Amino acid sequence: MRHNKKINHLGRKSAHRKAMLSNMASSLILNKRIITTVAKAKALRMYVEPLITRSKEDNTSNRRLVFSYLQNKYAVTELFREVSTKVAERPGGYTRIIRMPNMRAGDAADMCMMELVDYNEIYTNEGKKAPKAKTTRRGRGKKEAAPVAEAPAAEAPVAEAPAETPAE
Repeated sequence: MRHNKKINHLGRKSAHRKAMLSNMASSLILNKRIITTVAKAKALRMYVEPLITRSKEDNTSNRRLVFSYLQNKYAVTELFREVSTKVAERPGGYTRIIRMPNMRAGDAADMCMMELVDYNEIYTNEGKKAPKAKTTRRGRGKKEAAPVAEAPAAEAPVAEAPAETPAE
């Protein structure tokens, strides 16, 4: 039975495990994305998310506590300056684990990409622009060349721009 066995020891002694998680957390904070195994990513999530929560309140005590875990002053400054401002409104869940289809060649371990959630432009709304209105094509072979030839190029966007703004 697995009662009260929350920590995955990852087949390492405690000093090796702590050093590895510290290095991986520093790499994640500095690079915003790392590629590792699924087991290590799950262990790293439990290690790094409380540190990101601590970084929301910038004081000497929190900086010292985070430094005792990371042992990297560049990662600590990056965490408190850049990362904490991006995750200020987020109540938790600062990391995302995306499983990769390929496995490691040596031992066929499941690989994944772990990233900070707010730094991925694909999934966040910061990189997106307003969606265009969906148009449907109803005719098959009919093409209307008359409106394109008659409408001047400079006047058409000016007349259409105010009509699209209230729809958003």
